[in-house]
Amino acid sequence: MLLLLSSPYAHAFDLAELSAQLAKPTVVRGPFVQEKHLRALPTPLTSQGQFTLSRDHGLLWLLQKPLKQDYRIDDSGIARRTADGWQQQPGQDVAAQQSRLFLAVLKGDRSGLERDFELKLSGEHNAWQLQLTPHSLLLKQIFGAIRIDGGALVERIELIETQGDRTVLKMPQSKAGDALSEQERADLVH
Repeated sequence: MLLLLSSPYAHAFDLAELSAQLAKPTVVRGPFVQEKHLRALPTPLTSQGQFTLSRDHGLLWLLQKPLKQDYRIDDSGIARRTADGWQQQPGQDVAAQQSRLFLAVLKGDRSGLERDFELKLSGEHNAWQLQLTPHSLLLKQIFGAIRIDGGALVERIELIETQGDRTVLKMPQSKAGDALSEQERADLVH
């Protein structure tokens, strides 16, 4: 009986396994839909685009609707594409916090997340949910909680803000890849 209880079937999927699973692909890319649910509006503000996540170089966030705007998010911060090339953006606002959070989540950066959040994982490797509860004072002022759902890759991120607004990011068609395209490399490697 004891042998049955200690079998691999009793093994719980843990944060270390999730982190390793999300960090495995060299590149993840796909379409995204972002919904911003504001208390003051009856319907969410919706934007769409494409993203490319490079394990080694950061996140390329190409907003296509309702307007075109390209962002690069990496360890040095957030840059926006302008007519003159990439311009670093000031990084102290909510958008900057959300962008850094997206990068940490998508890359499976467990230590980066644990620094600012209590992490609670449920499910298994092909269907999991991660609940993040902020413990840093700054993040408690911005976020009530963050829920992340996924399988092999992250599929949905929901940011619940303290003032009642919510952001839902859906990426159900993400695909893992082995290498950046020439254009992605030109945009991400600087």
